Amino acid sequence: MCVDNDSRPPIPPIAGGSAGSRDLRLTSSDGTRFMAHAARASTPTGAGMVVIPDVRGLHPYYKELADRFAEVGVDAVAIDFFARTAPSDDRGESFDFMSHVPQTKPDALQADIAAAVTYLKGKDGGEARSIFSVGFCFGGALSYLQAASGLGYSGVIGFYGWPLGLSRWPDRPKPIDAVSRYKCGVLSSSAAPIRESRKPPWTSSTPPAARRASSTIRPSIPGRRTAFSIASRRSSRRPRPTPGDACRRSCARTRRPEARSSPRRPARGRRRRGEP
Repeated sequence: MCVDNDSRPPIPPIAGGSAGSRDLRLTSSDGTRFMAHAARASTPTGAGMVVIPDVRGLHPYYKELADRFAEVGVDAVAIDFFARTAPSDDRGESFDFMSHVPQTKPDALQADIAAAVTYLKGKDGGEARSIFSVGFCFGGALSYLQAASGLGYSGVIGFYGWPLGLSRWPDRPKPIDAVSRYKCGVLSSSAAPIRESRKPPWTSSTPPAARRASSTIRPSIPGRRTAFSIASRRSSRRPRPTPGDACRRSCARTRRPEARSSPRRPARGRRRRGEP
């Protein structure tokens, strides 16, 4: 799991930022009704966020994270994974999540996430125009894969999402294998050491657009209790970022998606190729 059981998002609540939140059940395409927690922004920006938890499912941490997104103008819904196997709705400290994780199926998980996207685009979810996802560990890998899901995301974010896959679950889709099908930008962050490679994980057949789609945020803050951490490729002489920087960067990722998807303007004094 990505955070301790008593951890909470490292950004303080913003009074008046949320129009309210509630627990609800969404219906997957196979008819399964699963737990979710939705939060509406009091001043919506048009962005919607699917919060994909770690192996514990709809833990209180992820409910609060959905609330924090709503407080900065992003309608959000956090989902649960275990409606098909768990005997109750309890996702607290006593929940034996690791006995249920291996029973999840990739297709069913994707169907649940698609139901969350549909909710955000609907009236009850805020009629979001730009959809994003953020996931953690187990959910981080699922969030990366959303870039290739065909659901029309404007961007996806993953924390500790093991893009190369895990040996314990060899049957699970590996995000790196789907890179050539990515249709939006991917922001990745990790608080555990990443093995550097002299050779990039791209192949000669990977389209240039897909190579540019993924940007990795290097780790620098040890420990898990801080929830998650972020580091950029800046000089080591600059101050280290705080855990809250990760939240703020994730929120900033949802702002003005139209501007990010527009072509870059040429530098002043330079002409585009082919211009007279």
